[in-house]
Amino acid sequence: MLRPLSELEGYTIGATDDTIGRVTDLYFDDRVWTLRYFVVETGKWLASRKVLITPFSIGAPDRSDMILPASITRDQVRNSPEMDTDRPVSRQQEEQFLGYYGYPNYWMGGGLWGPVAYPGGMLGGAMNGAPDIQDTQAWAERHQHDDHHLRSGNAVRKYRIRATDGDIGHVQDMLVEDGTWAIRYLVVNTGHWWLGHAVLVSPQWINEVSWTDETVSVNLTRDSIKAAPPYTMETQLDRIEEETLHKHYAREGYWSEHSSQR
Repeated sequence: MLRPLSELEGYTIGATDDTIGRVTDLYFDDRVWTLRYFVVETGKWLASRKVLITPFSIGAPDRSDMILPASITRDQVRNSPEMDTDRPVSRQQEEQFLGYYGYPNYWMGGGLWGPVAYPGGMLGGAMNGAPDIQDTQAWAERHQHDDHHLRSGNAVRKYRIRATDGDIGHVQDMLVEDGTWAIRYLVVNTGHWWLGHAVLVSPQWINEVSWTDETVSVNLTRDSIKAAPPYTMETQLDRIEEETLHKHYAREGYWSEHSSQR
């Protein structure tokens, strides 16, 4: 199921023994456009501290009550490594954080989530095929000065979208897939260029993102975008509608075995 980031930001994270807090932002990996962490405002029980919760902890969302159940306790959250959510998260901090919960390093494998296919609801330490700790430490040392690749969903939801022949609007929202937590589409508000319309653009069609200029450039023309199937936030996409969209742009779907993951 695909659900908007804006919807997820209203969800409550539920621990095994109580609630943890409300989601206020989401960090995603800008290399593969996959959600990596929920930024959670804990409220009074933890002095309104903001904490990160990884999808490795999250089970199936309860949409009716807007709850994301987590397979962790409040005490685990209370004692977890503190992260300054107003500053970029380093790889060393991620390694410490994931190690604390016993989760694998998602960057240590060929898939979206490293050595596991899907992250949801893992118990601490309950992973198969985890990378050797010495290999992990060596990798972290080699990449300690790499650029940061975690981005705020809130920040990106104002970026301009630029086609090959001109601007087309701005990012209004993103659609995230349950289970994989991959961002499958950017919801583009076409603004004054095409008043009152929204369209979908896949991250796979992005040529470049200028994080300093807050601009996303896509390998599509304005005319092709204007002729694409329209989208409304009330729409719940099914696979047939997705296939129609991809067929319009003559692009393979992310569900195809021949479609590359960036």
